[in-house]
Amino acid sequence: MMTSNDPLHGKTLEMILTYLVEHFGWEDLGRIININCFTNNPSIKSSLTFLRKTPWARKKVEELYLSTL
Repeated sequence: MMTSNDPLHGKTLEMILTYLVEHFGWEDLGRIININCFTNNPSIKSSLTFLRKTPWARKKVEELYLSTL
């Protein structure tokens, strides 16, 4: 059986975002990654919608997640 070396393997975007919000809170998350969905009336649902459509923002979220591990 192959195991993936990818630390994001098996992690959904929702799991990653939820972890980051619990770790930083919305306010700090919005300061670290300055995107509207984190700074203006943030929610997991609206942020997921934006991140799924916006590859550069999703990449920043994934990179931040990896840096906290």
